[in-house]
Amino acid sequence: MVAFCCLPIGGVDECCAGRGKSSLPSPLAAAVAAMGSNETHLLESLTSRYSEWIMEALDDLPHDLSFLITDPYIAGHPIVFASRGFLSVSGFSREEVVGLNGRIFQGPDTDRRSVMEIREAIREERAMQISILNYRKDGTSYWILFQLCPVFGRDDGRLVHFVSVQVPIPRRVLSCTRLAVRGGLLFGACRNEVRSDLEFRCSLPFDSYDDSDNRGLEGEERREAGDREKQKAVDGVTEILSKLAQYSKLTGRVVCGNRCSPKAGTASLSSSLCTSLGRIKQSFVLTDPLLPDMPIVYASDTFLSLTGYTRDEVLGRNCRFLGGPNTAVEALQQIKESILAEKACTVRILNYRKDGTSFWNLLHISPVRNSSGKIAFYVGVQIDEGLKNDEHGLSPSIRQLGAVGAVKVAVRSLSSSAGPSSRSTS
Repeated sequence: MVAFCCLPIGGVDECCAGRGKSSLPSPLAAAVAAMGSNETHLLESLTSRYSEWIMEALDDLPHDLSFLITDPYIAGHPIVFASRGFLSVSGFSREEVVGLNGRIFQGPDTDRRSVMEIREAIREERAMQISILNYRKDGTSYWILFQLCPVFGRDDGRLVHFVSVQVPIPRRVLSCTRLAVRGGLLFGACRNEVRSDLEFRCSLPFDSYDDSDNRGLEGEERREAGDREKQKAVDGVTEILSKLAQYSKLTGRVVCGNRCSPKAGTASLSSSLCTSLGRIKQSFVLTDPLLPDMPIVYASDTFLSLTGYTRDEVLGRNCRFLGGPNTAVEALQQIKESILAEKACTVRILNYRKDGTSFWNLLHISPVRNSSGKIAFYVGVQIDEGLKNDEHGLSPSIRQLGAVGAVKVAVRSLSSSAGPSSRSTS
């Protein structure tokens, strides 16, 4: 990708800025080299923000603290960390959980209404508490108090992760009278439920939960958390946030549990829009023409794999950093003119990866309008000319137009109802 910019085009030194050695910590370099692109993104989700030691630090938290950390900016909103407490109770191994969406904990009696409430909290990027029935690996069910908390960047206010803490809800000793009239007689029955051991299981029923039916509405008798469970969940979130804040200071990219006002010249997309964009399996970026220097505000996983950069190295930068000494000025000028005219264009341009290697980029750029018809973003779809053959036999132009169409649908459908991080383009 090149400069989506209505400003004068920078020189070679400016274009080449940002390329160089990997920013991954050296102890992780060998492991990352052996990983697939998706595994790399999962690892970098934590290490690029909190330093290389964050997973060890999280594992040092009390082993009865059950929690997950997820990344809404990675396609599918996957789990990027599972605590020992969660693994012990759920029966899953870390390898079986990390990289998957929380739908794997859904079961036949999971309450659809509870799933919808969690989905709405994620969409609005806010904290919430709810009781929910989930399932272990062996298929047994159990009740937990689910405490959701968003994690934001302190400087830019951008959503970074979600933390979910789970606290077991034991059976209470209840007495009840069931009345029934049979054959003119009144029968009374009293039942005592025996308090069970404190068993709990983690859940992360995010917005990709299957909710096509009403299952769970008449399932196992619902349990509600008491004050003790609620306070334990809050204390758990506080402890985790403290650890994340401590280790984020090592990278200079501090996080917190409350959204701060973003700095001038930055923008944040809603997690619901990021989730929709994450389903598009193409290399593309979104840039914001309303901000100075037209920075990137979204980068797909495929784009990161193509260029070798991490998401945090890309967001907030103008696309000119992918240019280099042999990038044609004529191609840059063509892009500039198309943006000034608010029109789409297609160019073939030489770009550079993070490691300094070059590739011919078949680049298609198009304005993206919101539901009111105003330009909200520009999308740039990239295809490496050396890898342009598609397994389905689709031409590069058809694939690019398909990606642009999917981006436009996502933006238009969510622009009028996005979460608090959405921007007004009026």
